[in-house]
Amino acid sequence: MRELIDAVAEAISGGGSGMESAPAKINLALHALSRRVDGYHTLDSLVAFADFADVVSAVPSRDDGLDLTIDGHFAGELDLVSHPRDNLVLRAAEALFRESGKKRMSATHLVLTKRIPIAAGLGGGSSDAAATLRLLNRFWSIGFDDARLAQIGVRLGADVPMCLNPRPVLARGIGDRLTPVTGLPRLPIVLVHPSIPLPTSAVYGRLQTAERAPLPPLPARFDSVFAFVIWLRQTRNDLTEAAKAETGLADQAVKALSSDPDCLFARMSGSGAVAFGIFPKLSTAEKALERLRQKRPNWWAVATETIGS
Repeated sequence: MRELIDAVAEAISGGGSGMESAPAKINLALHALSRRVDGYHTLDSLVAFADFADVVSAVPSRDDGLDLTIDGHFAGELDLVSHPRDNLVLRAAEALFRESGKKRMSATHLVLTKRIPIAAGLGGGSSDAAATLRLLNRFWSIGFDDARLAQIGVRLGADVPMCLNPRPVLARGIGDRLTPVTGLPRLPIVLVHPSIPLPTSAVYGRLQTAERAPLPPLPARFDSVFAFVIWLRQTRNDLTEAAKAETGLADQAVKALSSDPDCLFARMSGSGAVAFGIFPKLSTAEKALERLRQKRPNWWAVATETIGS
């Protein structure tokens, strides 16, 4: 998909500079080790990104300043009328401009094509913000390096820095201590969302205070999807019970995937309500998607792969 987005961007802008993908973020494992005094949790998490993404694009505008249009399947769930500046795309653009020291902003029209479900545990807002920083850093010829963009991003949200380089990563602390992961294969997956939003704050609010074990050691590489699943079975998502207490639909999505005969492993991603199922091949994931849609036609679901390393 990234190749397609780059090709479209180049055709539109003449240089590939007018468009960025914002891949869905998947917490393959999420260990919440302890609650900090500031209310956040110390995490130990393995994160991958899907080859399924929102898209942020930019074109010069005839009007002054900056404006945003939202389209795509989930556009109607983002309110630009009564809360125009709550959108992370606009906040990221304005933060980058302030940090740049430029006296005048180039008039820019942004378009967010919203394909990732809202409040689903897929980090869509954070990934949108990261894509906006990458895009406008180039589009406005600012020239910040990744470290500088990460400094801006962390003020927008703890997950934004990891989304700047959407590759597999170990995220520790509050998600701000990042270690790239090598040797992770592309994982054929089905993502399932029962179409009920599950806000992260509500789920963390239900998480019981406890001292929990970190992730087991991560091998240098995995020879196959099957080898990775064997390792993954040793891990947890510590938000699962809290999400189930908030709404049982999160657990229903996991069970729907687990019941498919070709599914190797299924789990809730992040704080929910999206679940992911891992399959041997993309073709088997696509067939499982067809079976799931017959049983649950009102649920959102997609077959894709994770970006490997």
